[in-house]
Amino acid sequence: MCDVVMVGAGLGGMSAAYEIKAALGRAHRVTVVGEGGLFSFTPSNPWVGIGWRKPADVQIDAASALARHDIAFIDSAASAIRPAENRVLLQDGRELKYDYLVITTGPRLAFDEVPGLGPLAGYTQSVCTTAHATAAWQAYEEFLKAPGPVVIGAAQGASCFGPAYEFAMILDTDLRRRKLRDRVPMTFVTPEPYIGHMGLGGVGDSKGLLEKELRQRHIKWITNARIEKVEPGLMQVSECDTRGQALEEHTLPFAYSMVIPAFTGVAAVRGIEGLVNPRGFVLIDKHQRNPAFPNIFAAGVCVAIPPVEATAVPTGAPKTGFMIESMVGALAANINAVIDGRAATAEATWNAVCLADMGDSGAAFVALPQIPPRNVTWAKQGKWVHLAKVAFEKYFMRKIRTGNTDPVYEKYVMKALGIERLKPGTQPDGANQPR
Repeated sequence: MCDVVMVGAGLGGMSAAYEIKAALGRAHRVTVVGEGGLFSFTPSNPWVGIGWRKPADVQIDAASALARHDIAFIDSAASAIRPAENRVLLQDGRELKYDYLVITTGPRLAFDEVPGLGPLAGYTQSVCTTAHATAAWQAYEEFLKAPGPVVIGAAQGASCFGPAYEFAMILDTDLRRRKLRDRVPMTFVTPEPYIGHMGLGGVGDSKGLLEKELRQRHIKWITNARIEKVEPGLMQVSECDTRGQALEEHTLPFAYSMVIPAFTGVAAVRGIEGLVNPRGFVLIDKHQRNPAFPNIFAAGVCVAIPPVEATAVPTGAPKTGFMIESMVGALAANINAVIDGRAATAEATWNAVCLADMGDSGAAFVALPQIPPRNVTWAKQGKWVHLAKVAFEKYFMRKIRTGNTDPVYEKYVMKALGIERLKPGTQPDGANQPR
């Protein structure tokens, strides 16, 4: 009997646990390690931040959901991983031995890289976690009593731009509904070389689509932006040229601000030679497997992916929801194969499907694969995207509650659109077959 341990109970960790257990059956133990006991559907956090969702609407008790599938859950964060010893040390003092480890921790939020950034030691809000989004809503409630300038965006080194665009559009929509928009000048600040770059070199006409949307909503923007520091009610921003040198300095007053930070790897894995890169992201091969420690696999935001292209102000490549599910599908098939004594051959497509809500409309971006050159790329806009994102939220929450690893939506609808999780011909024979 093998012990397979998942470190992280987010979108990647929960999905990986269900898929691996479905493949391995009762013959092997699967354990999930996560802090706080709750699974949070991160894509809904912008709605939480603006008060359109309550935290309970986007959270599920992880232990009870996993227990229905004979998957153990440990409510404690990992403090350290000892790959040479096949051990995970927990913050509560316990330790776990493993035969196979899956790292799905998500990132550390690097607010500390910009003075004054962040909701705890700084002066800006965040929607990166549901707890942060809840605090952002509380701050927004206070802001509504005395509206003023708003600054939304992402810091240099950020790789997750979708939530920043979403939050700006949702906030604009909410303020218009409250008849307060005329009292709130808005500025969007981003390290992207142009609006709609999104860390991907653009997707279809994302530049034209998002620029038009910002103009229509009277949201000014600063690209190639480096946030130097944040003070109470004031943000110092350098607008850079194509060489990354400061071209113009901006002093932006704000009564409310939400900024997505850069990410790094979490403390439990940082500094482990062969396992992670200098920023602490887990190194993987095309089979989601670490080259130095072949019994360690990884998926999600914690994996090391180089930037799509060099930009004047650093930007990273995002890891979108479907891309993460693609990684999970590959590593589940490969762990099953390795335990059976077969070669790990499954490769994730890393296809990207992004539904960005705009409050009263939305934009859909598809990049197949996410990293250029691509076979398919397009961006479309309409009210249907807003409805599709709401539907996807309900669908995915149900998927986590039930542990269904191959629902009809993914099995037929996505495949009908030509969006596959695994590259054709790479799945090992017999992979993902329950025992």
